[in-house]
Amino acid sequence: MSELLRSPLHDRHEALGAKFAEFGGWSMPLEYAGVVAEHHAVRSAVGIFDVSHLGKAEVRGPGAAAFVDATLSNDLARIGPGQAQYTLCCDDATGGIVDDLIAYHRGEESVFLIPNAANTAEVVRRLQAAAPDGVEVENQHRDHVVLAVQGPSSDEVLAAVGFPVGHDYMSFVEAPFGESRVVVCRTGYTGERGYELVAPNDVAVALWDSLMAAGAAYGIAPCGLGSRDTLRTEMGYPLHGQDISLDVTPNEARLGWAVGWRKEAFWGRDVLVAEKERGPRRRLFALESTGRAIPRPHMSVSLTPDVLLGEVTSGTFSPTLRKGIALALLSTVVNPEAQVGVDVRGRRELFQIVKLPFVDTSVRDA
Repeated sequence: MSELLRSPLHDRHEALGAKFAEFGGWSMPLEYAGVVAEHHAVRSAVGIFDVSHLGKAEVRGPGAAAFVDATLSNDLARIGPGQAQYTLCCDDATGGIVDDLIAYHRGEESVFLIPNAANTAEVVRRLQAAAPDGVEVENQHRDHVVLAVQGPSSDEVLAAVGFPVGHDYMSFVEAPFGESRVVVCRTGYTGERGYELVAPNDVAVALWDSLMAAGAAYGIAPCGLGSRDTLRTEMGYPLHGQDISLDVTPNEARLGWAVGWRKEAFWGRDVLVAEKERGPRRRLFALESTGRAIPRPHMSVSLTPDVLLGEVTSGTFSPTLRKGIALALLSTVVNPEAQVGVDVRGRRELFQIVKLPFVDTSVRDA
């Protein structure tokens, strides 16, 4: 097994007592003070995540934006320079999701992509193989630090460092930081108001230190990828490799909103349009425990003890709701208001199908 890659902030995390785990070939912080404490810090104040394991790639050259638009699922023409967009890289033959990613629209000749760590090489490979003459696709996975500052006090922390705040959701600006430039994007994976910052590796430590110092007055907490998972599950955000994969289509994952159905071309278009018209045979559903059971991935879900519906894809304890919650890929025959059973260590525990998100944070986002 090859040695795990490390964030440029690895020493900082060690000094803070982080527990590490492998994520997509990288050694990254799982937790510091504990998943529940870090979860509550983000929901109530502000947390900072090092997510430098996420992929980074640039598509550049004449017609770069048009090329991305003709391959990835979402309609890039709906946004312009300075805006970001959630999109999918789908397999052209099956419509399955190779990866979900964020596209930063810099201009007609430059689009910056942030895929998932484990899928970066494959996304880049597919784009490179399809790129027309003059369009270059460069894997920059190890070149940038990515920090997520998330929570109700995120604006105050960034403003204290001198970064611009308050721009529209899914928009970004470049700001000076010392002799370098930092991309500040109003987005995140927690459901709270927040920002993601992309910067060259050589300013990673100074950037982290500045944010931690500025955030001290607002109760900033370093947060690991354990709490990032509980936070995103409460919002119903899918995780590639669990809720979505090459075996799951956007229609099944309820991600049709991230597909430009009116576009003439994108990878997987024909098979996905056909599936949309006939209706998928399964979909992701949200499940909430009626008792104290905690669901985990791959636990079976049944309508009655002898009628299997599918299985849990993501399952966890919700620190906010203080109960078990899950995403599950189930047959579309199920009533969307039904109670179902989840096999939790040999016991059939009852769960209620509910609408997402599990936790509504929109009332806190100005």
